[in-house]
Amino acid sequence: MARIGIFDSGVGGLTVQRALLEAVPGADTIYLGDTARVPYGTKSAATVTAYSIRNARVLQERGIDLLVVACNTASAVALPALRAALPVPVLGVVEPGARAAAAASRSGRIGVIGTAGTIGSGAYQAAILALRADALVVARACPLFVPLAEEGWTDPDDEVVRGVVRRYLDPLAAERIDTLVLGCTHYPLLKAAIAAALPGVRLVDSAETVAAEVAALLPGLAGRTSTHQFLVTDTPEKFLAVAGRFLGRPVDSAEHVDV
Repeated sequence: MARIGIFDSGVGGLTVQRALLEAVPGADTIYLGDTARVPYGTKSAATVTAYSIRNARVLQERGIDLLVVACNTASAVALPALRAALPVPVLGVVEPGARAAAAASRSGRIGVIGTAGTIGSGAYQAAILALRADALVVARACPLFVPLAEEGWTDPDDEVVRGVVRRYLDPLAAERIDTLVLGCTHYPLLKAAIAAALPGVRLVDSAETVAAEVAALLPGLAGRTSTHQFLVTDTPEKFLAVAGRFLGRPVDSAEHVDV
């Protein structure tokens, strides 16, 4: 048996949980969305680290065997502190995403998109350059992608969606990138619109890459009947209204917790 703890600042990390459920279908999961303090991408590194440790402690008290930090911003700034504080393995989404991008790019011209906090931290840029010193990494914050995803405005044929996506991504296309890291958990919902704006560019979804690493750590779980719990730090109603869209399956209940 294995119980995976997952936390994010809100609902976006459910795309990581979705990938985990596909990669490790027999694992139990417990998801914590820090909905009372969302978003993390605009907050200082010290604040994000403090919030992350509190979230991790709540999940640790629930008996997790492994922690996945689904939030890109928390992965970028809080991972060393989390690994020092917890007695279980801690995985973030930045390092797996960087490894996948470095391996996928033919030209070494790699784009990274994420929140202002993730991009400002330089974590993806540093991780990619550590693997490919010759790479050109072009990073850009795309803050409006988050509300688009949460409102369900993801249709690549929608005029508003198409305009926002092109506004952010045209500069990356001008740099002739051949690989793009989706460095925010909300962005996979806009994958079709992003692909339409960047034809021929390989999209790296950090959720899928970290799920593959978890599957390698927890083999032999297929066939188990698994359980899944959801915790939130604010009232559950708004979370439940959109959670199914991110997770790809119904989410009927969530427990409110005070961290």
